[in-house]
Amino acid sequence: MNVRKAVLATENGLVFEGRAVGADGEATGELVFNTSMTGYQEILTDPSYAGQIVTMTYTQIGNYGVNPEDVESRKPFVQGFVMRECCFEPSNWRAKQSLPDYLTEHGIVAIDGVDTREITKMLRTEGAKKAVISTIDFDHDSLIQKAIDSPDMAGSDYVKAVSVTEPYEWNPEFEGKYYVVAFDYGIKYNILRLLERAGCRVTVLPATAPAEEVLKRNPDGVFLSNGPGDPAALPYIYPVVKVLFGKVPIFGICLGHQILGHAFGGTTFKLKFGHRGANQPVLNQDTGKVEITSQNHGFTVDPDSLDPSVARVTHINLNDKTVEGIEHVELPIFGVQYHPEASPGPHDSRYLFSRFVSMMENHRTRR
Repeated sequence: MNVRKAVLATENGLVFEGRAVGADGEATGELVFNTSMTGYQEILTDPSYAGQIVTMTYTQIGNYGVNPEDVESRKPFVQGFVMRECCFEPSNWRAKQSLPDYLTEHGIVAIDGVDTREITKMLRTEGAKKAVISTIDFDHDSLIQKAIDSPDMAGSDYVKAVSVTEPYEWNPEFEGKYYVVAFDYGIKYNILRLLERAGCRVTVLPATAPAEEVLKRNPDGVFLSNGPGDPAALPYIYPVVKVLFGKVPIFGICLGHQILGHAFGGTTFKLKFGHRGANQPVLNQDTGKVEITSQNHGFTVDPDSLDPSVARVTHINLNDKTVEGIEHVELPIFGVQYHPEASPGPHDSRYLFSRFVSMMENHRTRR
């Protein structure tokens, strides 16, 4: 095997030399970590990771290869990928391709053979950092400067880059009992699968679609999807969502939840290192139950910015007490920061899709 060199450098001066296991080239982005033990293919194809270089904390990645059935969007959206050890010879009957071949095919610069534990400890201590992975420039000072000069995640709008540009039907042959219009801010396929499983026919609209485009379709409900970047950098979206208040039930996930926070009149702020993994404990304050959740976000709604006469906090993160769920106090509108559609898992929070359906049923009855 031809071993190629790669170098990872961060804006605070750390440099890691390792092996190139993806495409040749150079990639800059916000360096973050994900604690999931499985699901690397779903992580790679989650549009919410646009603009980010993802470090996997689990030591061996790629063991079960890659297949076309488990992707969460039309292509990988990560800027770069960092692993302790990448598997070149997968062992799984569903595998159609090795992870290195998949990364190379899609132009994703990746590195392994580096100390991911040290990287993760640094990010937890100092916060997410801008970084660069290169297979063409090995000069440490040059790479550190490239990391420093790369764009900040705060203030960045990646939604327009990942959203579709034209409306489409998720499954045109499925009739469904309910009709949902979903805004694509970076939507994951498993959200669409679970909406369909809950009995919903879904039309997906671009992130920039106006409220009139939604209302003319007369949906039973509106879904606000996950997506990348800073929710505070999307002022063109909040007014559109606000126009829909009181006209139709609304359900938001991740970025969609944060957009609801802004539409409610609140604000968001950047977390130190974010929540990314399949093992995040969340307390449902209404039931007292703890849900183990899948998460991927670097921003959160500020609870002190919410007017209690408009919105209330329904879920909190048990690790740092940040907001994980909100709802309107009167209207059928709610959102969660985490991912109830989690694929490959966990599945503790899938009841939220049933809650959305119940809201649509009640709204339909009152029409």
